[in-house]
Amino acid sequence: MGALPISSRTEMARTKIATFAAGCFWGPEARFRRIKGVVDAAVGYMGGQVKNPTYQMVCTDETGHAEVVQVTYDPSVISYEQLLEAFWQMHDPTTPDRQGFDFGSQYRSAIFYHDENQHEAAEASKKRLDESGQLSDPIVTEITAAGPFYRAEEYHQRYLEKTGQEDHC
Repeated sequence: MGALPISSRTEMARTKIATFAAGCFWGPEARFRRIKGVVDAAVGYMGGQVKNPTYQMVCTDETGHAEVVQVTYDPSVISYEQLLEAFWQMHDPTTPDRQGFDFGSQYRSAIFYHDENQHEAAEASKKRLDESGQLSDPIVTEITAAGPFYRAEEYHQRYLEKTGQEDHC
């Protein structure tokens, strides 16, 4: 495989990564993809103790992984803080290990930060929302350093788009 064209290398250098867990990863992936400034979104697993987990392994609720969406975004178009706002709106951050009918630690609410700026922004955003009175219960979203991202099996990528569903979870 040859070198990337200069324009592709420049575009890649300008993008940043954000990783969120908001329950079943299909819905959040589709929602993040619709946001202007999001270059890509991939579903996968993060936060567990097993290397290279499969969907079947994660579904046992024994690997410690969360279903996540890894968002590649252009910070000149959308800020990390704006992605955080979208994240808070696309799920219920007050339910531990559950979103809708899906339950287990793999469906927990989590922000996996990639640098100290993301860490500080996530903590501040969570505190603002928690203190705003908008939610009837306290936020249980974990905020933790990003670990290895294990991309989910190909049939999970853009699942709702592939199956012609608007939203599922």
